[in-house]
Amino acid sequence: MAEALTQVEVLCCYAHADEKWLRKIEIHLSLLKRQGLISLWHDRLIAPGTDWAKTIDTHLETASVILLLVSADFLASDYCYGVEMQRALERHAAGEARVVPILVRPVDWKDAAFAHLLALPTDAKPIASWRSKDRALADVAAGIRRVIEDVPLLVASTPRAALPPIWGMGSNGTEKWVKAKK
Repeated sequence: MAEALTQVEVLCCYAHADEKWLRKIEIHLSLLKRQGLISLWHDRLIAPGTDWAKTIDTHLETASVILLLVSADFLASDYCYGVEMQRALERHAAGEARVVPILVRPVDWKDAAFAHLLALPTDAKPIASWRSKDRALADVAAGIRRVIEDVPLLVASTPRAALPPIWGMGSNGTEKWVKAKK
């Protein structure tokens, strides 16, 4: 029997000044999305009228892979650095998620809280510094593919109590919340 594929939720944390890099990375991850291997989420997918902070917090808690698009603007942002990155690193340390720094523009990041993590692209050369941006972005996509290949091990080790409740149908056909069994 073939094993069912489970999409890996990938969250992109970035400064809005780097939205063009987010869009380019998103394009280079299209094959992973088409193959059903990942679902990619970022704050530009939040619907108007939604509590944006609560929505981001939800994705910070549920994503298996968290991409940090690193630039001077990212490091300068109190929200990116102080909220998103800090929670991502907590989940990484607890083995609940994998955090991947992606250097998009040159910046002094060697003493950042995530400096102990191997960054993309290869050799931690920022995407903007590559002669061919497409080669850099392809390198990032290949790196993310390698990360998601390891994620089943990460997900399998996550305690079931940490998993969110599941929406289902009651025996009488009505919708209800069903708690994940421990």
